[in-house]
Amino acid sequence: MMSDRLGYLLKHVLALLTDEQAKALAPYGLNGRDLAVLSAVVAGEPLSQLEVASRLRVDRTSIGDLLDSLEERGLVERRRSPEDRRRNVVVLTAKGESTFEEAERVRLQVEREFLASLPDADRFREDLQLLLGE
Repeated sequence: MMSDRLGYLLKHVLALLTDEQAKALAPYGLNGRDLAVLSAVVAGEPLSQLEVASRLRVDRTSIGDLLDSLEERGLVERRRSPEDRRRNVVVLTAKGESTFEEAERVRLQVEREFLASLPDADRFREDLQLLLGE
């Protein structure tokens, strides 16, 4: 039976969550990948484009397109690093910060509702992190 295969289950659960998040993020003009990029950029010290790609585990050519799109929408900008003038970093704009904060609240709510039927949602998340070696 297909429904007892782990790969099948993970793939279809991810598809359901992705659909729910896409609906919830649409009013902000974002999708899950956009929000992941904003999340990487907002966390900690300013990162270069390559560092953002590394943090997200995405191809460095893909991150350029993602950042271009976010920059065109006024959510991020690339600047010279104040510490190293040879290095460019990606930072959130004021619009990017407010959009991220609102969209992140919505994402968390979608996750809470999505996991509500589980007896221990925190344990489920911890088990997934364990599988990823985190």
